[in-house]
Amino acid sequence: MIRRVLISPLALVLTLAACEPGSEVSRAAPEYLGVGTSLLEGDLVQFHLTMDRVSREKDLNDYAQCAAAQYALIRGYGFARHVRTKMKQEGGIWEADAVYTISPALPRGLRTIDAEVVVANCEANGIPTV
Repeated sequence: MIRRVLISPLALVLTLAACEPGSEVSRAAPEYLGVGTSLLEGDLVQFHLTMDRVSREKDLNDYAQCAAAQYALIRGYGFARHVRTKMKQEGGIWEADAVYTISPALPRGLRTIDAEVVVANCEANGIPTV
């Protein structure tokens, strides 16, 4: 009887230690299924993105940001600003419709990105660009 009491707290401690916030849980890597771009007007660009195995919406937002940054560089611009993103999921496949402005100088607003810095970060994290 005493042995059960000693084992139960030990099992509880080991179980809680495995659930620490810093412990990593393995997950399937996201699958990037493609990006389509459309120049809407002037400096306004729309991105249609598709992904599978998205574990959080941030994965899709990061993919959109990587695409926008690379697109800005291709067009000879150094900066972009996020305007909006719409997301939906069907049958496990995620789709995003994101709109960014691109510009040669740092645009006004809070959601601006430096295209060179973002593209380097995307490459370091294995996120494809346009």
